[in-house]
Amino acid sequence: MFKIKSFSSSAKQNAFAIRLILHVLVVGLSSAQLSSNFYSSSCPNLLSTIKTAVDSAVSNEARMGASLLRLHFHDCFVNGCDASVLLDDTANFTGEQTAGANANSLRGMDVIDTIKSQVENVCPATVSCADILAVAARDSVVALGGPSWSVVLGRRDSTTTTLSAANNNIPAPTLNLSGLISSFSNKGFTAKEMVALSGAHTIGQARCMTFRPRLYNEANIDASFATSLQANCPRSGGDSNLSPLDTVTPTSFDNNYFTNLLSQKGLLHSDQQLFSGGSTDSQVNAYNSNSASFFNDFASAMVKMGNLSPLTGTSGQIRLNCGKTN
Repeated sequence: MFKIKSFSSSAKQNAFAIRLILHVLVVGLSSAQLSSNFYSSSCPNLLSTIKTAVDSAVSNEARMGASLLRLHFHDCFVNGCDASVLLDDTANFTGEQTAGANANSLRGMDVIDTIKSQVENVCPATVSCADILAVAARDSVVALGGPSWSVVLGRRDSTTTTLSAANNNIPAPTLNLSGLISSFSNKGFTAKEMVALSGAHTIGQARCMTFRPRLYNEANIDASFATSLQANCPRSGGDSNLSPLDTVTPTSFDNNYFTNLLSQKGLLHSDQQLFSGGSTDSQVNAYNSNSASFFNDFASAMVKMGNLSPLTGTSGQIRLNCGKTN
């Protein structure tokens, strides 16, 4: 009887070990499906098609580069990089586009739709909207003078999303440093990577409603800087009036964002929190002093962000229209 029990226990252990190995293999295969040459055979002209479209859009309006980068960021921080941010509301779910961070400010979907249409013409039902977002973000940064990086591909598109997921996961411009560190840590980023990714605010613009409290209520802001913004962002009204996040070189991807923080000229409360006597002050100083270091760390952090919980293999789908499921 003792021998039979021993054999039974051993068999169970072996079965568990086999299941564990199979699980590891499946996870490994899923991760391996993302690669920089995923479409080399199925859609060899993909990267050039996207780059031409992005370059054209950014040439027509420099701000579009920041908008496309922001789309990718807002996509990946909500349930992973699955193009859920592009889904329009349906009778079955309310999507992410009316979330607090997205409502009346999300831009670039028309550019993505144009790219998707062009890609469908050359490679029907092959390339995901999630991958288009990832490549367009990289090409936008490059178009504005920033660093490049290798975008791994093979993501698939989600078939659903929720408004609450967007409201709960996208960092708000009102966050203090501890909140920012926590928000990015929840996605697996270090404080250093958070500072690097925040450097994306070297391009783009923000609405008055997102920085008004800082202009009139905060002490750690350059007085002349605040005054210069108040005409366009009064105490009441003008909620949608825009101001550049980097007033020095608003359409160039550089390290002036960090230089501005040293002078207490961060536009958003969350921006200035990175340099306000806290634990990230030294990193802001480092990026201000060394733009190459910022570029390198930003590129690495973008690669990491693009790997947030992608759908691969047979999960999700390849949407034919980025705004709705097939």
